[in-house]
Amino acid sequence: MEHIFTTANFEEEVLKSDLPVLVDFYADWCNPCKMMAPVVESLAEELAGKCKVGKCNIDENLPVAQKYRVASIPTFIVFKKGEPAATFMGAMPAQTLRSQVEKAL
Repeated sequence: MEHIFTTANFEEEVLKSDLPVLVDFYADWCNPCKMMAPVVESLAEELAGKCKVGKCNIDENLPVAQKYRVASIPTFIVFKKGEPAATFMGAMPAQTLRSQVEKAL
């Protein structure tokens, strides 16, 4: 299941998570983000129980995006124990994102 991360729940859902967390920073108007949406959704199902996967809309949650210096979208950040462990940017093939995330886990 894909989670929705917001400024209000980011600390609890991401930073305090027992599992590693993949956050997809995106915007509704971003075409590469739209292309990556089904890939992220699929990863959420594949990694269930191993990694929490979700999205954070940068337009609605600007303080979070600014804190992690999200300058271009989509940006994917893997958090482990409350800290960014890996960052990937831009649209990419599903297999590329999957292998990047698995390396970071």
